[in-house]
Amino acid sequence: MRTLVNALRLIAVIAVVAAIVAQWLVSSKLESYLFWNFFGYFTIQSNVFIAVAFALTLIGAARRKRGSTGLSVFRGAATVYIATTGIVYNTLLVNADVSASVPWSNDVLHRVLPVYAVLDWLLFSDRARLLLQHVWWFLLYPAVWLIVILIRGATDGWVPYPFLDPALGYGVVALYCLGVAVFIALMGILVVGMSRLRLVKV
Repeated sequence: MRTLVNALRLIAVIAVVAAIVAQWLVSSKLESYLFWNFFGYFTIQSNVFIAVAFALTLIGAARRKRGSTGLSVFRGAATVYIATTGIVYNTLLVNADVSASVPWSNDVLHRVLPVYAVLDWLLFSDRARLLLQHVWWFLLYPAVWLIVILIRGATDGWVPYPFLDPALGYGVVALYCLGVAVFIALMGILVVGMSRLRLVKV
């Protein structure tokens, strides 16, 4: 079972890298391309987070070390972020016009990895039991990301997603931000609860 789980996680890491590189190769040829804008999308960052989390977990498995609390908090946070990416995309952004999008890459980053990451966290037992106080750590990074994006939207006008556009009015944007924050907190509580389960021992 451990070999199968490790193989699935390795495939997930490879899939993330391949999907991001494929999209970057297309996006980098656009006149509007900027490195910091491409990697400023929460989609890209959350997929990088989960890929790094799986890679670190694989390294720990190779050293025959069980998941430490620190690594489990990081992996739990990554699971929350990638789940948020999946939910937000498939509810608010699925009909957005992104002409330069690579279809298979888009599916991997927005659908396949979010589903797999949540199932991986739910099913496999090689993570420490987390506490509710860890949810505050889950919220820290998205809060910083939102602050940076709001500052950029107010200064150079760039925002990664339509619902963060200052043109909507800051009241509307604030409501969207609050909604995402509440979702992340609730997802964090769910992830903490899942950490107590031991469905498949690995």
